Amino acid sequence: MPHETPALVLFRGLLCLYPAEFRDHFSREICLVAARRLRERPGLAAIASIYLGVLSDAPKEHYHMIRQDVVYALRTMRRQKLSAAAAILVLALGIGSTTTVFTLVDGLLLRPLPYPAQDRLVYVEEVADRQSLSRVVAYPNYLDFRGDNRSLEDLALFGRGLFTLVSDTDAERIPAGFETASLFRVLGVRPLLGRTFTVEDERFKGPHVVVLGEDLWRRRYGADPEILGKTITIGSDQTRVIGVMPQGFHFPEIAEFWVPLQINPKYNTRMDHGLEGIGLLKPGISPLQAQEDLRAIMARISQQHPTETYGQTVNVSPYRVRDTGQMRPVLLTLLGAVGFVLLIACANTINLLLIKASARAREVAIRGALGASRARLMRQFVVESVILGAAGALAGVALAWAAIPALLSLVPEQLPRWIRFTPDLRMLAFVVAVTAGTGILAGMVPAFSASRLKLVETLKEGGRASTSGGAAASLRRALLVAEVAMSMLLLVGAGLMVQTFWKLNRLNAGFRPENVITFQTTAVSSRYDGKASLQLARRIRQEIASLPGVISTAGSTAVPLLDSWGRSFTAEGSPVLSLKDAPMINHVVVTPGYFRTLGIPILEGRDFEESDAKQPLVTILDAGLAKRYWPNASAVGKRVRYGPPEWNEPWHTVIGVVGEARNQSLREAGHHSVYLPNGEFEFSSLAYLVRTGAGFADPAKAIRARMAQIDRGIAISRMVNLKDVVANSIWQERFFTTVFAFFGGLALLLAVVGLYGVMAYAVSRRTHEMGIRMALGASAREIRKMIWLESGRLVAGGLALGVAAAALLTKLLRSELYDVSPTDSATYAAVAGILLVAAMLASDLPARKATRVDPMTALREE
Repeated sequence: MPHETPALVLFRGLLCLYPAEFRDHFSREICLVAARRLRERPGLAAIASIYLGVLSDAPKEHYHMIRQDVVYALRTMRRQKLSAAAAILVLALGIGSTTTVFTLVDGLLLRPLPYPAQDRLVYVEEVADRQSLSRVVAYPNYLDFRGDNRSLEDLALFGRGLFTLVSDTDAERIPAGFETASLFRVLGVRPLLGRTFTVEDERFKGPHVVVLGEDLWRRRYGADPEILGKTITIGSDQTRVIGVMPQGFHFPEIAEFWVPLQINPKYNTRMDHGLEGIGLLKPGISPLQAQEDLRAIMARISQQHPTETYGQTVNVSPYRVRDTGQMRPVLLTLLGAVGFVLLIACANTINLLLIKASARAREVAIRGALGASRARLMRQFVVESVILGAAGALAGVALAWAAIPALLSLVPEQLPRWIRFTPDLRMLAFVVAVTAGTGILAGMVPAFSASRLKLVETLKEGGRASTSGGAAASLRRALLVAEVAMSMLLLVGAGLMVQTFWKLNRLNAGFRPENVITFQTTAVSSRYDGKASLQLARRIRQEIASLPGVISTAGSTAVPLLDSWGRSFTAEGSPVLSLKDAPMINHVVVTPGYFRTLGIPILEGRDFEESDAKQPLVTILDAGLAKRYWPNASAVGKRVRYGPPEWNEPWHTVIGVVGEARNQSLREAGHHSVYLPNGEFEFSSLAYLVRTGAGFADPAKAIRARMAQIDRGIAISRMVNLKDVVANSIWQERFFTTVFAFFGGLALLLAVVGLYGVMAYAVSRRTHEMGIRMALGASAREIRKMIWLESGRLVAGGLALGVAAAALLTKLLRSELYDVSPTDSATYAAVAGILLVAAMLASDLPARKATRVDPMTALREE
């Protein structure tokens, strides 16, 4: 027997509807033929080909029945083009939406990492017990972990950054990685050319060597096969190329080349947590076992170095969680939500097929009277629904193919290169499974209903009485109630996300990002070492400020919502806390004019001046921090100290208090900031912020031209509008709001269509009753009111179920919500109102049609 693909499993399941005497042979023959055709032409087209055309390759006597079913189903669909098109469209929307979200979930959460032992890769991080900031791994602790653990085959440290690649014509900032020599062994990746790093390369002040990525090797060096041993300039260092990694390898994330991590033991202490850790578990060891092992080592380190570890512990988790773990709950919630859309589509299709079955009751009764078995009648309906499902799946995959790029356009961040959203066998298996489940589910319910007809009564009554009421009508109403409930659930989720995004979008960040452009500069020439870097920063500010249309400019080590640097803080007169308990404050080193450029108000004191050099040391605090330590007095003139108390760093005098700015996150208030003058530090790399007038057409072009006049050897990177930075900081909220709103709107549309279909059919089947009522004196308003009440009862039942379900399931969205409760009553009331109004509009057209019935005509027709 050939390999059981999802397509073959579907076909074998359909065979259960056929007579037992040839089922085994049929199953064997179709699997052989299907396997051959799938090898010749893989894909969705082959599935349809197998079912509709391949059967002719096998003995006719075994397949004429199913061929007859298929031909009859296609003929029926051709006669009823409108209803068939409606069913295919509804299924296409449901299957397409589900396939789109499954492809996202598959790419982010399910697809294997491109490493040989991806199941054994773990992320290792140190976490401080009483600090809100997560830690990574200190180098001395890494050495202890690597030497003393019993659960890891190997452990590596790595970091990421922008390095300046210098050539004779330009300087380019390129993302790169720096790591210990063990990293490539942990990942199990071999170079395309040359070698990777050795322990000798990792030695402090060791050789300057680099491993290039294949993309960079081709782009910058024309895929030179003689690149090994050549020297390139990275920063101010002449660096020898020792290897080229294979195509597609980018770790961490988007790194294009790698340099060895050469640690200076004097400065990289146990309190320096600037590196990340990745480990390879030994076979049979779980992440939890490795975590307990490393925690025991961390406990011994804490006993030996209590002032440097301040209650840290170690977390070990599967490596995939590092990139997508935070998105997992929302993605799974989204997958569940789109599953409800598919269920609504199924319910609509079932209702449509039930209505068709009711209309075909006389036909079914005649076929039964002529000797057709119940299984034969059921099989016909199932075949029709499977064909509808297959057509809907083809259209749905086309919709998904177009929707995936549109969704990814909402993601401004560059995702890790191993994340792919291209179709593969898992997507094909998912589509086949969904199609099979949808088609069989949508066909079995009307098939079962139609096969239970009482032949004599149906033939006598023309199919009207037997199918217009009873179990079939109750089932249609139950499905409609379920549709309304699921629509309520999706619309509540969409309403909560819309509120979250609206509030974040209107949030006062504490600075004005409009008409501000920011860019990063890096000076690699030795001419700009030491104090020369301060002079260069001043010249750049002066040259940019002289451009027409520029209002003000300033330099900084951090751009709001892009960069952060935290240090502990101690105020004079307050209790001196250990590093373990001292608060961590966001530090920003700025030039004069920073607050004016960003529109941050100076509430007390003054701004920095060019003369604020190293002595006396001065600082500026934000208002929240000043109020926290001096609630009843001015902070100006007070003294504060930065860094661990054990280091006994010099005091800084507060010269000003400014408004609070959300430098780290729009969501999180309370992350206070302190500002230091750039004259206290010497940086070769600095970010600049430029505020321009509203009429400045192309500031980026003008800035680049002026920077080229200053020095073409200065690398410029990350030139963006600050308004875009603010917008991109809440891209996840925008993404999930858009997706939930789309699926909520789609669910509402499908529910309205379903309600209209059910009510229109119910009215058409009650023409005789309407005629009697109107003949007895009922007014058009009373007839419409009766239909509205019936529709309202169905919708009310669905709303009651939907409220209960939403109250439970929207709690999964709690992590994505901002300043809104998962049980927000206003959202529930608004959604209920929308559904009620939509229901009234959907039932109004059938109601109006009912009032135009001529009583005598209706009675005469019956």
